[in-house]
Amino acid sequence: MQYRLIRLTCLLCFMNTLFSTAYQCLQLNDPTEKVRAVRQLSAQWHTEQLSLTEDSSALMVSLAGQPTSLKLVHPRDVPKRRVQTAQGQIALLHAIAHIEFNAINLALDAVYRFRQLPKAFYTDWIRVAVEEAYHYELLETELNKRCCHYGDLPAHLGLWEMAVETANDVLERMALVPRVMEARGLDATPYIMQRLQQAGSAELVAILQIILQDEIGHVAIGTRWFHYLCAERGLAPTETFLTLLKKHFTGKLHRPFNLEARLTAGFTVEELNLLEQL
Repeated sequence: MQYRLIRLTCLLCFMNTLFSTAYQCLQLNDPTEKVRAVRQLSAQWHTEQLSLTEDSSALMVSLAGQPTSLKLVHPRDVPKRRVQTAQGQIALLHAIAHIEFNAINLALDAVYRFRQLPKAFYTDWIRVAVEEAYHYELLETELNKRCCHYGDLPAHLGLWEMAVETANDVLERMALVPRVMEARGLDATPYIMQRLQQAGSAELVAILQIILQDEIGHVAIGTRWFHYLCAERGLAPTETFLTLLKKHFTGKLHRPFNLEARLTAGFTVEELNLLEQL
């Protein structure tokens, strides 16, 4: 019995940790390498090859790995996205690919940064990273068909800035990244799909439909863990969400909201009514 315990201890010593592996993925600049690494991390996690040992404290990641060719600019300087033209569709695809690539990093950062949480928390966010990687690949393939690659056009860092701002508190991260930043995609995507359908781009509409359905699930994951953390701290979810929203979010909440998608993702009718009033 003692020999088995010693052997198990030795095996754990040589086992990679989830946190260090997620950090390595997070730092990768090359999109193809990052997508491959995310899938490998998922496979290792689900075959119990990664431990939850805290080998070091989480470092601040002011800028996650991204293509070295990518030029970051102010949002107003991002190319216009008029879907009726070929160049407009390229700009749109590039903008959405940038969002999905950032979403890979956001999911990896949630895995890496926040410790002492249930195993299911890490399983959920690894799943999100894998699905965001799939979305990114779909969009990069369409860009390639149009002789473009992710990193060829400028982009902005709105999503990652919120990740930095919420780096010190997992409750704030769950409230503001999935339930505000990503939830905005639930509202905007149907409108974009409608415009693309009118422009005769049925293939792109199909890709956005896949992304929309998966993103509902991602926002739902954020909602579930936000509620879990509120319960753990004895906080009222609705009041806490609105307080954090007013504290951190300085942008505009553009209506109309996708009420059906938001309700499916775990928003309550009360929350949606209060958001409408904002």
